[in-house]
Amino acid sequence: MKKAVLVAAALLASTFSFAGEGMADSLVARINISKQTMQVIRHGQVIHTWRVSTARKGYVTPTGSWRPKRMHKMWHSRKYDMSPMPYSVFYHGGYAIHGTNAVSRLGTPASHGCVRLDTRNAAKFYALVSRIGPGNTRIVVER
Repeated sequence: MKKAVLVAAALLASTFSFAGEGMADSLVARINISKQTMQVIRHGQVIHTWRVSTARKGYVTPTGSWRPKRMHKMWHSRKYDMSPMPYSVFYHGGYAIHGTNAVSRLGTPASHGCVRLDTRNAAKFYALVSRIGPGNTRIVVER
């Protein structure tokens, strides 16, 4: 009987330690290519849904799941004529979530592969990732 109680106590303690790890701030950016939307999810609750532009014909926005690798308040694309990429959150090689002034194109595929947002929304996302931390942020891109 004592052994069963000790085993149950150990299992209960390990459950709480894992639950405690999950209680840390967490942020998920879920990009849906077919809907051209990005949901920002904090602690399991959708706090923002924004229109985006992902890759247009001839280009690709890779699908998968990543953590942010680097962030820049302003980046200029060396590959695409020094195009401005405000509030860039790079997550996979040269792919980033970033702001754009081409807001009329949001909701339709229009980029070279990055995930474009209205610059005001990109600034909000950048601030959230900065506050919560790249290690507590996940970027998920799906079809």
